[in-house]
Amino acid sequence: MDAKVAPVKDSAASVNAELHGLYLEDIEVGMTAVYARTVTDADIVLFAGISGDTNPLHLSSEFADGTHFEGRVAHGMLTASFISAVIGTKLPGPGCIYMSQSIRWNAPVRAGDSVLARVTIEEITYDKQRLRLSTICTVGEEVVVEGEALVKVPSRDAPA
Repeated sequence: MDAKVAPVKDSAASVNAELHGLYLEDIEVGMTAVYARTVTDADIVLFAGISGDTNPLHLSSEFADGTHFEGRVAHGMLTASFISAVIGTKLPGPGCIYMSQSIRWNAPVRAGDSVLARVTIEEITYDKQRLRLSTICTVGEEVVVEGEALVKVPSRDAPA
């Protein structure tokens, strides 16, 4: 006997509910989420094309070998964009509004490096529906990027 699958009739509201991230009421100080990615040479070249940043430090071994980095490095903003991946897809996730980001670059990232981006909820301001997040990227034990972000998160009672 063949199983029959009923057609799914998704309304925009039900699709949005399925895709939505956390609401303010779901969040607690100390919550954390991560995103991991190994940076490839293709990532660096594609990021240069997308961003327009074709600095030879990122694209030319001949040039980069003569710098204090002694070789090509990934764009700092490519590494920092992994923080955005955590915020936009995991914590707090879809529906939040990224308001600001401070960034300090501590060490270079190169093709082949595995980067772990971590976001942690540090403070919740309920009346403004805002979260202060610590943001950090590491390669192994080395902190390569660190900073702080501010995001606005919708409440179930008062959407953002």
